[in-house]
Amino acid sequence: MNKHLKELIELSQIDKAIDSYNPQLEAADKKLAKAQKKIDAVKEELEKLNSEIAENDEKIKAFEEQLTLLNEQLALNAKKAKEISTEKEMKALSLEEDIAKEKMTFANEEIERLQGINETKKALAKELEEKLETLQKEFEAVAQEVAKEKEEIEAQKAELFSKREALIRDIEQKVLSFYEKIRVWAGNTAVVPVKKQACYGCYMKLNDKTYSEVIKGEEIVNCPHCGRILYIETASEEA
Repeated sequence: MNKHLKELIELSQIDKAIDSYNPQLEAADKKLAKAQKKIDAVKEELEKLNSEIAENDEKIKAFEEQLTLLNEQLALNAKKAKEISTEKEMKALSLEEDIAKEKMTFANEEIERLQGINETKKALAKELEEKLETLQKEFEAVAQEVAKEKEEIEAQKAELFSKREALIRDIEQKVLSFYEKIRVWAGNTAVVPVKKQACYGCYMKLNDKTYSEVIKGEEIVNCPHCGRILYIETASEEA
């Protein structure tokens, strides 16, 4: 087999091996992202709950201020009652007091209702805080596991990159450039075997002349249909 073809086959196999780690790295990142997504969802829910609690607290405060004003109004009306001389004035004052008392009743009921809602929401918030703490611990464990996985993968990739660097130093620059040009569009199928007289890149059948040249392996042969570099697998390569 042609020396350059042998080198390109080996280079292609190393490139495939390097790129084969990418799905593993992506899977590791997805695992971490999934754990983070759970944390973010709980944080969002907790933030919403705390916002609703704060909003209710503001409403309670407003009702309490209203009660203070109504109490002041009733105290003032009590003083006015001593100075009233006509029945008409008495009726008007009495109506004011009734309205104020109704408002006070409503305010007290709303305060009680909102406080009850907040108690429930605070209990839910506490549960979410505990859940968040658990998820954060799980995230840390996953992060350590993912970091270890990626470290091992990067070490294996580094070893392959070293082999690749050593190999390309021996490959003629013209041949290497030819391979890299094909690899731009063909990716890891730049160099493919021929099986049953067909290119295993585009799966088109080769004519007898091209097939014969591939079998001889004396020159680098390109597929006439797709342009990929072709070779015949040996028994060891097939295994």
